[in-house]
Amino acid sequence: MTKTAESAVADQPGLVLRDFGGGPFGIYIHVPFCATRCGYCDFNTYTAGELGTSASPQSWFEALRGELATAAEQFAGLASATPEVETIFVGGGTPSLLGGDGLANVLGAVRENFTLAAGAEVTTESNPESTSPEFFETLLAGGFTRISLGMQSAAAHVLKVLDRTHTPGRAVAAAKEARAAGFEHVNLDLIYGTPGETDADLDASLDAVLSAGVDHVSAYSLIVEDGTALARRVRRGELPAPDDDVLAARYERIDQRLEAAGLGWYEVSNWAANDAARCRHNLGYWDGGDWLGAGPGAHSHVGGVRWWNVKHPARYADRVALGGLPVAGWETLTESERYMERVMLTARLRTGLPLTDLAPDAKLAVDAVIADGLAENRHGNLVLTDRGRLLADAVVRDLLG
Repeated sequence: MTKTAESAVADQPGLVLRDFGGGPFGIYIHVPFCATRCGYCDFNTYTAGELGTSASPQSWFEALRGELATAAEQFAGLASATPEVETIFVGGGTPSLLGGDGLANVLGAVRENFTLAAGAEVTTESNPESTSPEFFETLLAGGFTRISLGMQSAAAHVLKVLDRTHTPGRAVAAAKEARAAGFEHVNLDLIYGTPGETDADLDASLDAVLSAGVDHVSAYSLIVEDGTALARRVRRGELPAPDDDVLAARYERIDQRLEAAGLGWYEVSNWAANDAARCRHNLGYWDGGDWLGAGPGAHSHVGGVRWWNVKHPARYADRVALGGLPVAGWETLTESERYMERVMLTARLRTGLPLTDLAPDAKLAVDAVIADGLAENRHGNLVLTDRGRLLADAVVRDLLG
């Protein structure tokens, strides 16, 4: 069942929530601000010029505090007590535009309303150009435990195609600054398959990543999203669309280099130096956990109920000011939908998908993907092979019939 709540402030998902799902509970905070818009990005983000005077970081923060307080109040009415927060992830947008003190205040707003578990993972995304040694020192002192930096590439011409503003070496320098400040867990993001990227460019990016001493790497193939500046350039013939064969070869090269350096894959697009380096917040998503998504356009999931906030920062703030959660719509997931999502997400993990979780009518598909060399039965779990990771979406489609 899906329901919109544009006109009824009282129509809240809290009215249909029964309890938490029993797994780890996390909080995602969406910061919608960016200094410039990257050509490939279709996230819910806004530059100062796009917002004008309709919203600001201060109005966003005040609304965020209100949303967190309301959510905590609604959760308190569930059958069991609100679980402790195991993970927090501040994403965007460009959270580092808030500065170290601003991000520390965001974490403070969470602590005002929720109890953090001992050893909670607290991550923020950061743009390399809006960081400094002092920034990282402030974050560490404020309670953050993990940094995720958007590097994308070490090649200047690739960054230009992506409309990234940081200089090629800045991401590595920022990662080293974060480590020097005392952060044990630092991630670098890569994008591969950008038009004009060569094999040598990719190797240079991997050399740079490995020189930074980080314990986590995320690598994503470039996706040309409808409505983006990049999509318009591809449509006009100014840039070629990413080539699937090239993307596959690049992925294999990334995996080879990272594995050789001691960074093992644990999700199709993520590699970590050890279990402690894995992103626990994202594992919560992939393992079907519960989370509150706060901020404009953020999505939440608790006990099989999912809801999403209004997108524009000004409308988000207005809705919070009226009382209740700033919900644009919500849905109660059916058993079939929950099964589909579990297969889609868990199959991408190195730990694999328990065969006992699959429907009886999926047995023929399981036998087929194993026979095709796309997956293996490892101790009762269906685990993708190296070739299977390249075709993960196709494997999932086969399993779901």
